[in-house]
Amino acid sequence: MTHKGIDMKRNAIVLVSGGLDSATCCAIARQEGFELFALSFSYGQRHGVELEAAQRVARFFSVKDHLVVSIDAPVFGASSLTSDTAVPKNRAIGGEGAEGSIPNTYVPARNTIFLAYALAYAETIASQDIFIGVNALDYSGYPDCRPKYLTAFAAMANLATKAGVEGKRMTIHAPLVALTKAQIVTKGTELGVDYGITHSCYDPSPEGLACGSCDSCVLRRKGFAEAGVQDPTSYALQNE
Repeated sequence: MTHKGIDMKRNAIVLVSGGLDSATCCAIARQEGFELFALSFSYGQRHGVELEAAQRVARFFSVKDHLVVSIDAPVFGASSLTSDTAVPKNRAIGGEGAEGSIPNTYVPARNTIFLAYALAYAETIASQDIFIGVNALDYSGYPDCRPKYLTAFAAMANLATKAGVEGKRMTIHAPLVALTKAQIVTKGTELGVDYGITHSCYDPSPEGLACGSCDSCVLRRKGFAEAGVQDPTSYALQNE
């Protein structure tokens, strides 16, 4: 859904993790004429450096406001992103419908919780639009990145909110959901995204360098290579 020809900017919530996808999502929302309100989360993730990247992304796009919500870490304790469990490296990465492909980097119900916060924030600022940078092609196999999940959440959102029942329908925008990582990189580059300010790694070094071999790094490197765009990321493996 696009909104070309908007005379007055409409407010949109954009979930901003500081990664490649959320930065591209910001660029698309801005191109479509929205006033951006960024929403990020501190949920005990081991890769807390991503919040620094989220702040850089928010500044880059001159968002109207940037909220960072803190969520009690034990809620998400079953994931390697929030515990001492080892992050898998150099594994075969599945996509839509891949059996048994959900890695331990899956954070229980994370997108549902994040979108619920975004939904409440949207009603607070009279917004009917939420952008999320999920992808169902080049991704780690998470169940909450699929189109049917987003359709179900949107249906729930319009049943469970005052805005929805009053006819002010909420729209969940997932402009990257059917794109490959290469297509995402190409799109973002065309829109002027500075990917040097983003961070995607699940298991960065103590210095904040990307590991280069977790799912997120592998997909990022693959996307830049296939797009023919130079990856501005500094990887720890380059220094080994």
